[in-house]
Formats: sequence, C-alpha cells, structure tokens
Amino acid sequence: MSAINAQQFERGYFGEFGGQFVPDELKTVLDRLADFYKEIKDDKDFVAELQYYLRDYVGRPSPLYLAATLSKKLGGAKIYLKREDLNHTGSHKINNVLGQALLAKRMGVKRVIAETGAGQHGVATATACALFDMDCVIYMGEEDCRRQALNVFRMELLGAKVVPVTRGTRTLKDAVDEALEDLIQNYNNTYYMLGSAVGPHPFPTIVRDFQSVIGREAREQILEMEGRLPDYVMACVGGGSNAIGLFAPFYNDPSVKMIGVEPGGRGSSLGENAAPINYGVPAVLHGFRCYTVVDGQGDPSPTHSIAAGLDYPGVGPEHSFYHASGRASYTSVKDQEALAAFQELSKTEGIIPALESAHAVAEAMKLAPTLKDSEIIIINLSGRGDKDANQVFDMLKS
Repeated sequence: MSAINAQQFERGYFGEFGGQFVPDELKTVLDRLADFYKEIKDDKDFVAELQYYLRDYVGRPSPLYLAATLSKKLGGAKIYLKREDLNHTGSHKINNVLGQALLAKRMGVKRVIAETGAGQHGVATATACALFDMDCVIYMGEEDCRRQALNVFRMELLGAKVVPVTRGTRTLKDAVDEALEDLIQNYNNTYYMLGSAVGPHPFPTIVRDFQSVIGREAREQILEMEGRLPDYVMACVGGGSNAIGLFAPFYNDPSVKMIGVEPGGRGSSLGENAAPINYGVPAVLHGFRCYTVVDGQGDPSPTHSIAAGLDYPGVGPEHSFYHASGRASYTSVKDQEALAAFQELSKTEGIIPALESAHAVAEAMKLAPTLKDSEIIIINLSGRGDKDANQVFDMLKS
C-alpha cells in the first residue's frame, strides 16, 4: 500500500483516518496487542496453525462460482460469486475470528468478549471459543437479538453468554459501546475479538490481514479460470471487513475497480440509512477516525438497515481512505432493492444470500447489464441467508 505513508500505517493511520482515540489504560493494552501481532503474524508456526484450521476446519479455499444463469438473465458482464457463505459457521467472519483466537491463545488469555450485529461474528466467536476452550461473552443489541433469534440460540448452544444491550438504539453501535466498556474494566484478563475492520489501532489492520485470504484466493482463482483479473470487485460495506478482505489484495491493480455497497435503508434522511461514506462526514467514533453518520450536534446518529450486520454509523478507516483517495467508489442500496436481490439470487441460482450480501448482489444486478459480456464482476457473497429467513418471511407476508 505504497500510497499510505509508512509511518502513518505503523501508527494505525490510513491517510487521515484511523488512529487511537482511547483512554491511556486502553492505549497500553492496544499497543501491547499491536506489538505482539507484529511479532507473531509472520511466525512460521503461527501461520501454519492458522492455515491448518482455515483448511481443515473452515473448508478453505472457498469456491469462486460463475453465476451463469443470473449473468445470462441480466445480460452484460459475467458475475462470479466468492462463496464465503459456504464457510463453517456460514460467513466470512470465521476467517478473522480464528486468527484472533490463535493470537489470544498465544497471549495466554482465556476470556474473550465480542460485539455482534447480525450474529454471524458472534456465532464465529462462540465457535472458536468452544474449539479452544475459552470463556465467551457476546454483546448484542436487544433489537438485533429479536431480529436474529436463531443466531442467539446458536451462540448459546456453543457455550457463549449473550448479553442483550438495552440502551440507545439497541443495535450494533450500542453493542460495541458495551464491549469496549467491558474491555476497559477487564483488560488484564480479557481479549476483545473485534469483528469488523473498525476500532482503534491495531484492530483494522489485524482484521484486514486475516480477511485478505478472500481476495488472495479470488485473485488466484479468477486468473486460473479466466486468464486475467476481474474488471470489478464488489462487496457490501457496514464496518467493512468482508469488503476490505476482498479489496486489499487488488489494491495495487489499477485496472480492477472496487465498489463498496452501503445500506441505503429507507432513504437519505438522517436515521433512515447506515451509509456513512455516502451521507456522513469524518469524525471520531469508537476510538478511531472515519466517515460517520452524525446528527446536528455532531454525535453519531441512529441508523437503520434491513440487514442487522450493516446497521452501524461508521465505516472502517481503510475504506474511508479508499474513498477519500478515489481508489474505490461507494454506492448505496435501499432495503427493498436488497430484499429483491435476496429473492432473485435464491430463485435464479439456488443460493440464499445473507441480507448483508444481498446489497452487493443488488448493485451488481444494476451494473452488469450496462457492461460488455467480456467484462467480469466478482461479488463477495459474505454470508448465507438462513439467519434471515424468518425476518424475510415476516416482511413478505405482511
């Protein structure tokens, strides 16, 4: 990432975004984590152990699938799906969680906490904690607990304690607030398993690195299948872990256009969406600087998305930098467009996507017909839609 100043990157900045805006005691903990990660990330034994679990436990590499029927129906570009929905636990979240769980294990930490929105990160965290015999506490907004009751049960089945967060909007932002407060109080014996490419340094870099397996595989697979790089790579963006995992390995390929798809919700008004790049401004949120949806007083605004995993007022600092520098573009898709794409992919390809991933599918459905049939789009299908079936059932029957 030569466009990012090396000193800024070492301090956790991507251009003007990122950093550590946290209390001193938490800064000490984060700096210790940054130093440990820097020391261990290229260690041969650590890398080999992570590769073992990604291969034999998760089932990587995930397939790169040509959605031929959808491509033909839409006309225009070929659409490929990077099938993260086929991973163990049903999403991309397990890639990062296993990496961080192995970090925590090597640091000698036995108590893990995490935040979750749609529950996919919570399920992945609970899974890893069961695998490595760690205590697990998951903070989840009360509203998200209602929307994602099945994932709450899955987490509890795996041995985790799920704590419903009742303050604020009772969604992902509030779950992050609670998790950070827990970390400040219990940092001596607790590892915070942050699930997206957000938060204070070093979390955005750690999460990006562990999720970049997606883009590395996709790059190798498309070269083998098509003999060239794609024209577009596309992913939904909430905090942005699945998108940065796909985008980062293509960063230095200027011919590859990157499109992040934010949740446009019900519209452009404040509180009607969760699209900080499209409707927000640079601000400090949860200890880092990023594009943030704010109210008239400059405070993080309540947000809305049909997809619980995208319902967050900020976005990762690396995505903020990609936008500010022009390396990637960020669009938004409304709830009803995502719901239509959810149904279309299910009926056309026999693949039920997560509502989060359906945002990227919806954008591809608009873009593909405008392109030549020789052009290629890769969508990161970041998760499967089993978790959303009851929610969609209720919406469609109403």
